[in-house]
Amino acid sequence: MPITMVLQEAETFEVETYKKPKDFKQFRETHVAFSGSPFKHPYDAEKMILVADPYSTNTFYYEFRADTVSFVEELPSIVNLDGETVMMARIWVKKKSVAVRCSPFVVEDLRLADKQL
Repeated sequence: MPITMVLQEAETFEVETYKKPKDFKQFRETHVAFSGSPFKHPYDAEKMILVADPYSTNTFYYEFRADTVSFVEELPSIVNLDGETVMMARIWVKKKSVAVRCSPFVVEDLRLADKQL
């Protein structure tokens, strides 16, 4: 399934309000930042999806449990050539949390492509 289909099927959501950490230096020792466009998970309300670069032809996305996200920073939105905008955010996830990184691709047999040349 192309990443554009994932973007069309998933619903966007408003970033919930999180309190900014008092000691950001200590916070960075216990959390890792990820940037991208956040979306609701299509079928699991306890998870979220973060598309790293939504308008790229070679993108990937992360899947996190919502309870592992401790802080969200809103970043400037990005705009494509058609004028469509996508909200971007930096999320801070607790270290040692289990997440998924998915890289969609088209399945092809490269051996056959070499023979056709």
